Amino acid sequence: MTTSSVSKGCFVFKPNFMKRKNSVPIEDYFNKEKNESEDSKLRFETYQLVWQQMKSETERLQEELNKNLFDSLIQFLQKSHSGFQKNSREWGCQIKLREIPTAALVLGVNVTDHDFTFRSLTEALQNNVTPYVVSLQARDCPDVKHLLQKLVSQLMDCCIAVESKEEESVQITQKKIHCSMDFLSSWYMDVTQKTDPKMPGKKRTSSQQQSPPVVLILKDMESFTTKVLQDFITISSQHLHEFPLILIFGIATSPIVIHRLLPHAVSSLLCIELFQSLSCKEHLTTILDKLLLTTHLPLKLSGKVLQILTNIFLYHDFSIQNFIKGLQLSLLEHFYSQPLSVLCCNLPEAKRRINFLSDNQCENIRRLPSFRRYVEKQAAEKQVSLLTNEKILKAETQSLLEILHVYHTKYFLVLRCLHQFTSSLPKYPLGRQIRELYCTCLEKNIWESEEYASALQLLRILAKDELMTILQKCLTVFKSSSEKQLGDTAKRAEEFVAQFQSLDEAKEEEDTSGSQSKGLQKTDLYHLQKSLLEMKELRRTSKKPTKFEVLREQVVNFIDSLVREHLLPPETQPLHEVMYCSAAHALRERLNAAPRMALHTALNNPYYYLKNEALRTEEGCIPNVAPDICIAYKLHLECSRLINLVDWSEAFATVVTAAEKMDANSITSEERNEIIHARFIRAVSELELLGFIKPTKQKTDHVARLTWGGC
Repeated sequence: MTTSSVSKGCFVFKPNFMKRKNSVPIEDYFNKEKNESEDSKLRFETYQLVWQQMKSETERLQEELNKNLFDSLIQFLQKSHSGFQKNSREWGCQIKLREIPTAALVLGVNVTDHDFTFRSLTEALQNNVTPYVVSLQARDCPDVKHLLQKLVSQLMDCCIAVESKEEESVQITQKKIHCSMDFLSSWYMDVTQKTDPKMPGKKRTSSQQQSPPVVLILKDMESFTTKVLQDFITISSQHLHEFPLILIFGIATSPIVIHRLLPHAVSSLLCIELFQSLSCKEHLTTILDKLLLTTHLPLKLSGKVLQILTNIFLYHDFSIQNFIKGLQLSLLEHFYSQPLSVLCCNLPEAKRRINFLSDNQCENIRRLPSFRRYVEKQAAEKQVSLLTNEKILKAETQSLLEILHVYHTKYFLVLRCLHQFTSSLPKYPLGRQIRELYCTCLEKNIWESEEYASALQLLRILAKDELMTILQKCLTVFKSSSEKQLGDTAKRAEEFVAQFQSLDEAKEEEDTSGSQSKGLQKTDLYHLQKSLLEMKELRRTSKKPTKFEVLREQVVNFIDSLVREHLLPPETQPLHEVMYCSAAHALRERLNAAPRMALHTALNNPYYYLKNEALRTEEGCIPNVAPDICIAYKLHLECSRLINLVDWSEAFATVVTAAEKMDANSITSEERNEIIHARFIRAVSELELLGFIKPTKQKTDHVARLTWGGC
């Protein structure tokens, strides 16, 4: 494409969209090599299906956890606005004329989850209380003028959305509107008078539709400036009889922040009620319990992967949304890196897919470490058939997957039962939460740990009431499962409960008979002390356990046998690699990244990222073909706190010109020095931008080094 012009100018050539290259399908990224492309599309579709199940389940769980909070908020809003709905004149004469109903919603420090909570809250309020719900953030409201502008603009959008159902021709322009509380009051009166009281609504009553309140949600109340809040609350309280406003403060820290931001003269204008959401730890426990500790979803996490995700949650952000993103990343990594993840689906579908496995996939099954250990334990004839006959291999794979499914069913039931026994013990030797116990069981044989031994010792001294309560909870766990694998175990637990109840009846009979016999005997204090000492000595010499102690020992041994039989680590099961994501190293690199270390690695060893063989050198050497910033960085590592720019520039020129073979006729030495000097200046500027060096006033021709320790 050429142009001709008498004068110099800038010519614009629009791109040809018809010649744009077609984008690569997402499923093609699952192909590491050309010979692995046979199941890439199926693996990607399976990943999408499993992820949609996980996503819908987590959203449903979060809605259930927030349901009580939202119901309380809706009840408070309806109660606060009921006086205005009954009679505005009487309501305006009440003592609370200038008190704005305010809900202080404490959500916790997991700020990244607040958006999801406020979206769900807005939807619930619009369906049950009022269509006029506005959400504002502090960054959009530096002063009262901008706050009112945002409030008016969002209310106009709400008005258009409501009236569009009745009149499609309604159009409201906002460009020339003077944003003030007087305008909002007049607008509210006009809108409520236009609204048809017979307009259909799901849950809102006709009185609510005639005069619905305006709910203003301040998402990050701590970030608002004091003056903005004071002025807005003062102005709104004066127009409350015309503009029924209800405030919701989103608080991340503590309700005390309200009194820190607002003086008493302003806070007295608010009728505040406190609402506390569930802690993020309870959200995490519920999601793990309902999502990962079940057989509904085929994917499972290894101990290290689960530990990484929970550590990031507990020690970094307390964010449920980030935890769910970590689950999605682990799911994606599993389906991307494991070719046999095509079988990570429900059991009937997995059996069907096994029949259509190719020869390469059969070889992948034979290469699995767990399957190789399983084959080594078989007889010689069966080993040969499994390694040579594809039909026998597929049949065996189907049976092994079925065994793995049964293993998971029993595993989670026994895990919950063990948690019921150990969650109430002093000092919680096996953890207070079930996720702690689950992580321990995933990594090793739990019965070989000292914590398990101490837990059994504490169980052997439990009282009868505590033991019966725990047994009844375990019986509920066993009966809650639709599977029949542990039917005998449930019957055994019922027998233990019945035996404990029979012990109570026998003890009552002994007590009554003993009281009658004791009532006939008369003795003095001396003989009573003597008889007590004889009984104590007799117990010490005989040491015969009581019926309760024998029964308690049987219960502890029963639980111990269940743990040893069913809580084996997943690594002991054949084909566990199909279901378990074990990419802990990849998750740690992506979720818990260290930018400074990555930057040091890129500058100190560019081959690590560029994969150029010319950059491969021995440790300590500086390749002359490396990027200029890498050469300058490695030279600056050899310097002390202050770096002489002249010496640094000469060393840089020496390294750069070490292997350059320039033609003497093509370029002069002065031009070459100028080019090298310009390259050095650019490299130093980039290092200064990255924060490795800074100018210093101590010496004009020196710079100060800012990083030490090789990173």
